[in-house]
Amino acid sequence: MTLPPEDRRPTDRRIRDGADLDALSFDGKGLVPVVVQDASTGRLLMLAWANRMALETTLATGAMHFWSRSRGALWRKGETSGNTQALVSLHADCDGDTVIALVTPAGPACHTGEETCFGLDAYPASVLDELSGVIRARARERPEGSYTTRLLGDENLRLKKLGEEVAELISALARKDAGISAEAADLVYHLLVALEGAGVGWGEVERELERRRS
Repeated sequence: MTLPPEDRRPTDRRIRDGADLDALSFDGKGLVPVVVQDASTGRLLMLAWANRMALETTLATGAMHFWSRSRGALWRKGETSGNTQALVSLHADCDGDTVIALVTPAGPACHTGEETCFGLDAYPASVLDELSGVIRARARERPEGSYTTRLLGDENLRLKKLGEEVAELISALARKDAGISAEAADLVYHLLVALEGAGVGWGEVERELERRRS
């Protein structure tokens, strides 16, 4: 019997331990390609290669490790540049011969200094994802004079502003005035800043919504 789309459940292909690694189909050189994706924005960051040791080390440390085909050596992303990638989760594709890594990057993925190895315009994120990425960059860089930096540095102010924006949107909705969309935008911005301050990326919210939909 074929289930209707709304009743289908996604297959769990998450890689959690050695048993999951046993199910992977490594190539003749013991490697699999690893597609790296920003867990918060969904942006594709880079492609690298990993053997079993690299994946085991990634799972054990929570930091992305790969296998250098040119040097024949294990390497940790960001070990020289500082642009590390914290592991969120690993997943295999349906054939078990490709891995996707969801990560939280601490800087650009590409050696050129660009955010992704595919160019900034490749696979553009949604407005919310882009805004979340900007806020995360502010949290990392803390530029002086930035309102976002100020909010991220003061939890009381951050939560106070979030509460104020909730009240202002409720008031606008009650009045049915023309400023509803602007008030909603203000609330979304302050919500994303509050989430960043709590260490929660927008991608986590999206995944929770997806979980509730399934």
